[in-house]
Amino acid sequence: MALYRPESTLSTIARILDKGVAGCRLTEEEALTLLRDCEDLAALGEAADAVCRRLHPEPYRTYNIDRNINYTNICVAGCKFCAFARRPGHEEGYVLDEDVLFAKIAETVELGGDQILLQGGLNPKLPLSWYEDLLRAIKSRFPQINIHGFSPPEIYFFARLSKLSIQQVLERLREAGLGSLPGGGAEILVDRVRRNLAAGKVNADNWLEVCRTWHRLGGRGSATMMFGHIETLDERIEHLRRLRELQDETGGFTAFICWTFQPKYTELAHISKLGAVAYLRMLAVARLYLDNFPNLQASWVTQGSQIGQLSLRFGANDMGSLMIEENVVAAAGTQFRTSERELRALIEQAGYQPRRRNVHYELLEV
Repeated sequence: MALYRPESTLSTIARILDKGVAGCRLTEEEALTLLRDCEDLAALGEAADAVCRRLHPEPYRTYNIDRNINYTNICVAGCKFCAFARRPGHEEGYVLDEDVLFAKIAETVELGGDQILLQGGLNPKLPLSWYEDLLRAIKSRFPQINIHGFSPPEIYFFARLSKLSIQQVLERLREAGLGSLPGGGAEILVDRVRRNLAAGKVNADNWLEVCRTWHRLGGRGSATMMFGHIETLDERIEHLRRLRELQDETGGFTAFICWTFQPKYTELAHISKLGAVAYLRMLAVARLYLDNFPNLQASWVTQGSQIGQLSLRFGANDMGSLMIEENVVAAAGTQFRTSERELRALIEQAGYQPRRRNVHYELLEV
């Protein structure tokens, strides 16, 4: 009688990669096996690229032009991973004057931008009416600009501060001019991690509930993951599972963006910064596992332009934003910059036509 021989690690990985390329849904265990055990980075990237090409057979890859405007850095969340925020009363705390904010938007429009990413700290001094007035003022002066604004932690904070429901807050902000919801503040959607990183921030269930409510109102937005701090590999996969489950339910996520934690100048500066291999591995696994997400963005802002370009062969179909201004990652000591010409050249060098798009991934004529 032949002896039973368990499937070897290499054959297991090959089977999982073939399964993902064929369009079959991976289990959490299979995704974890790829993340933990697949030492062949090229094979992992090739599989993710095959999935990306199946979902996006078009000859182009996309990018957009926007500006990340942080309206305040005053925050009570106390995130250990953040070098940008300042506590109330700190001499470096600020709330942007409208004139300064409008000048930033005007410059964005002059540079061809059609969107601003409007995010800030959890500032207890700003009532919901302040945000509504700000949105109306922006849309009055710049009706062509999409306001991609207020991450789920901010929305949840507004709701608690105003003693309103999440739905009421989102409805009021949408009425005032909010166009889409960025997926910031997700970090890792596991409460063990969140309690240790940012005890004053929204928990995983409520982060997802903000997105769920926005999607049910007809809104769309992105989802994110910041990894490489105190999370385990299993917790990264749990994060992806929770996003995939909500996407099955609502279909409201337009894209997924992941990036590595930037530790410099933070309370977690002792943690070693993950490199490009870890980033590309995570990106590829995400493309194979998140089968219901139409788009994956590259994170050249944290990885640099060359790894951003390589991301287009590891599952990403979008180079993300030109990002005229970025403050949060820069505060942690990582400052990569690029121009539209360079961004388009990177896409061309990767073998694709560069095309500009809006937040809904609709192509723009330029």
